[in-house]
Amino acid sequence: MPTEYDKLVRDRIPELVETNGETPVTRRVEGEEYGDYLAEKLVEEAREFRDARATDGEDPDAELADVLEVMETLLDRGDRDRVRRLREEKVAERGGFAEGIVLERVEDGG
Repeated sequence: MPTEYDKLVRDRIPELVETNGETPVTRRVEGEEYGDYLAEKLVEEAREFRDARATDGEDPDAELADVLEVMETLLDRGDRDRVRRLREEKVAERGGFAEGIVLERVEDGG
């Protein structure tokens, strides 16, 4: 019985599946559909990073490398300079995340 995935995979995965004696069924996506699959992959990899941090057996850095690969692919498809500029603007206006500040609540001023 076949296993269904319907998800974006790294380029060499079909080749690796074949080395296991299995037959991958694939298709290529482009344009907006490619962007949609990349967005889903980013969420998937971010969840895997979070989950790896909570377990002893998985390497969070390996999962973070997957997040970075998806981010780099998204940046390659878009306007990397614009994204960098927007990031810098947000850091200038609101700061970054370097200080580890957690907003627990906002209380009335009065």
